Amino acid sequence: MKNHSAFLLLGSLLLTGAAHAGQSPHWGYTGHEGPEHWASLDSAFSLCGSGKNQSPINLTAFADTDLPPLALHYGGSVTEEVNNGHTVQANYAPGSTLTIDGHTFELKQFHFHTPSENQIESHSFPMEAHLVHADKDGNLAVIAVMLEEGAANDAIAALWQTMPTKAGEITKPSQAVAIDQLLPKDMDYYRFNGSLTTPPCSEGVRWLVLKHPVTISKEQVEQFAHVMHHPNNRPLQPINARPVLQ
Repeated sequence: MKNHSAFLLLGSLLLTGAAHAGQSPHWGYTGHEGPEHWASLDSAFSLCGSGKNQSPINLTAFADTDLPPLALHYGGSVTEEVNNGHTVQANYAPGSTLTIDGHTFELKQFHFHTPSENQIESHSFPMEAHLVHADKDGNLAVIAVMLEEGAANDAIAALWQTMPTKAGEITKPSQAVAIDQLLPKDMDYYRFNGSLTTPPCSEGVRWLVLKHPVTISKEQVEQFAHVMHHPNNRPLQPINARPVLQ
């Protein structure tokens, strides 16, 4: 991925409010601004329609390989929560890293989609969290965590206490929320090459989808859905010739 594309890609994921979003064509998840129209909203969004390595996908037909354990060095906590009109994004303190392919990626933020964007063998989950990491050149790696209905999630409970409920609103967590509180104990994962799941749908993103979900209560999902007002998941995209490694 060329650096200028990478920084555009990173910037699109680090929007911190409606004012920033207003600099590009408005897009959404319903009506004439919904996913099926993204590619026609602006020439910068053309990959949303023409790309061959788009996300999300239905992860299936796995290729067995020796994937190395995820090299995670996480610390710190959430610094602020942002409602950017498309999701609730938790910005993260600098210094937490993922190392993969000899590159070190820093955790920048994580955010949520309901229902899940990716599926695992055609199984959809009530919610999916995306942990967005960037290396020094702006290239991205995303860890996807599936959330299934069950016991209430303590990390989610802490975030939802101060969840910004209006587009453009920014809040501060009332208590420390560390990213490892949102992760399963077993960090086995699938891997595929994909894209942003939002405009401009830039490709070249390393996707690492955890095999094991964590729980979230039905009430917690409903609280998020009420703030979003509608589902905020992009429909599944063709896998084409991509392998899904496990």
